[in-house]
Amino acid sequence: MGMGSSGRMQSSKILIVGPSWVGDMLMSQSLYRQLKRQDPDCVIDVLAPDWCRAVLERMPEVDNTIAMPVGHGSLQLGVRKRLAAFLGTQGYDQAIVLPNSLKSALIPWLAGIPLRTGWLGEMRYFLINDPRKLNKSTYPRMVERYAALAGKYVATAKQLPEILAPKLRVDSEAQASAQQQFGLPTSKLIGLCPGAEFGPAKRWPDYHYATLAAQLINQGYAVACFGSAKDAEVVEQIKRQLSAEQQQTFYSLAGVTSLPQAIDLIAACEAVVTNDSGLMHIAAAVDTPLVALYGPTSPEFTPPLSRHATVIRLIDGFLKIRKGDRDQGYHQSMIYISPERVSDALQTLFQAPSSAGATTERGAR
Repeated sequence: MGMGSSGRMQSSKILIVGPSWVGDMLMSQSLYRQLKRQDPDCVIDVLAPDWCRAVLERMPEVDNTIAMPVGHGSLQLGVRKRLAAFLGTQGYDQAIVLPNSLKSALIPWLAGIPLRTGWLGEMRYFLINDPRKLNKSTYPRMVERYAALAGKYVATAKQLPEILAPKLRVDSEAQASAQQQFGLPTSKLIGLCPGAEFGPAKRWPDYHYATLAAQLINQGYAVACFGSAKDAEVVEQIKRQLSAEQQQTFYSLAGVTSLPQAIDLIAACEAVVTNDSGLMHIAAAVDTPLVALYGPTSPEFTPPLSRHATVIRLIDGFLKIRKGDRDQGYHQSMIYISPERVSDALQTLFQAPSSAGATTERGAR
């Protein structure tokens, strides 16, 4: 902050170098909310890949989004220099770098932004002049690691102020328009999110999703499957396992909706069943009750940040695998989660009071 001509303190202008994935971008909103809590008049601009900008535009705390013209993992130093030259004219007081790579810290340094904050990583000591040394055991959750960069360094996440969960704006007019466009009912709609990045090991099997969808449809619900174009195949696999009559109230939306439409339509669902994915974090951020299914990845690191979430996981620890050893690459821990268990969790969510907190189910299969 600096002094204005009137002698009053001026609010900071902050550039965030955002993460590359939708789920991580959702969790970064807790940082923006904390920055605004500390200084309501601060300006927050986020440098992000194009596919994340639709999410950022639903965050009230973000003033501007700037397209990152360089692909994930790519150096393209000339492109970074040109972007840095532009950013250097924008008067930023601080840059907060969320990815831990050396490349992600280059642009703020090249732009000459005076204060550059981030966790140390990939030998970038000279690029980050407000470095934080991460102890993963005292900062177990990603959202804590993001939120911690809003203030002075503290040794453990327990010393942080209360973390404000991500909260996206829902456009009610756009929601109604999307419901009409895709012929969706305005009540008794359940969302399924059967996709996940990094391969099938994180996915609940298509045949379990199909069994659950059939049960829900027989109970009078309509079912909508959300996802990207890459998820269209698994959604079609689910649909093929339903009867012709059941397919009448099954809506295949993977690769069909825009990301803003998916946000609004997920907000219209009574509940969502989802793998550990970006759409899981979207469901949490629009306060839709959800059942999150975990296998090799850990809900201790990236849980759904919602008071209305049930996490089902039958194993402990983190397994760094991208393909399981069962048919279609599924992981056995995901196969063991039965449709009946998920159906029971949904029923409990429907009956829970609005003030209920998140729960985690473990135990024998």
